[in-house]
Amino acid sequence: MTRVGEIGARKALHEAILQACAAAKIDSQEVNRACVGVAGVGREEVAQVIREIVAEVIGGEIEVVGDMQIALQAALGAGPGVIVIAGTGSIAYGRDMQGRTARAGGWGFAISDEGSAHWIGRAAITNLLRAADEAADDRALSQSSSLFRSVKSLWTVESFEQLAQTANSTPNFAGLLPAVLAASDAGDELAPQVLRQAGWELVQLAGVVVSRLFSEHDEVVPMAMVGGVFRHAMLVREVFYNEVRRVHPHVVLNSEVVDPVHGALQLARRGAA
Repeated sequence: MTRVGEIGARKALHEAILQACAAAKIDSQEVNRACVGVAGVGREEVAQVIREIVAEVIGGEIEVVGDMQIALQAALGAGPGVIVIAGTGSIAYGRDMQGRTARAGGWGFAISDEGSAHWIGRAAITNLLRAADEAADDRALSQSSSLFRSVKSLWTVESFEQLAQTANSTPNFAGLLPAVLAASDAGDELAPQVLRQAGWELVQLAGVVVSRLFSEHDEVVPMAMVGGVFRHAMLVREVFYNEVRRVHPHVVLNSEVVDPVHGALQLARRGAA
């Protein structure tokens, strides 16, 4: 809600709920209990706003929790371990055998969210502009760079000057992820560097949580990946998977990307029991 505001959150939540009910062939007022996982609901006033928005279309009991909580539930159930979420934003979150929790990152797109889609898009633009500064002929670079061509088609810019102007107008950096992936697949030099760095940034977040909750004497520390960056950016996923296993040999990392929706369903069912 921090990114899109209350109006945007209302529209997105209503659409998602109604689409889900339509797919299940039920009326939204027939839902007895729902669990909604949303980023940034650590403050009760934010959670209350979300609860009221959802209550406009759902007649049953509503539980509002953080997106990291439903992801942890989907990945680990009630057990210990660590999840790393890399979607529009990013965060690492974990729980030990005693139920203590810890987090790293996730402080918002302006100052944090390392390795997220927003971070990747912004880093791609930064690297493009740095390359333009260093190029003997930035016009030649604009013609040869598949990353610039991919971004150009999304942002409707024709020059690096226009690219900088658009980047400084608070655009949707996360929406550039497909452009960065396409450029990487096309053999661009800058795009893979950004994606590899995103993977390393996420490894750092994971390491903070692992070190806070577990010791090297713990034989097994389960870990899971969550989010669209892991799901769609194979290079990010490969770097993260390989580096985590190298740096933290006692971590057992699930190679599949976990769907947090299953965690929301589990929590809703548990509350209805």
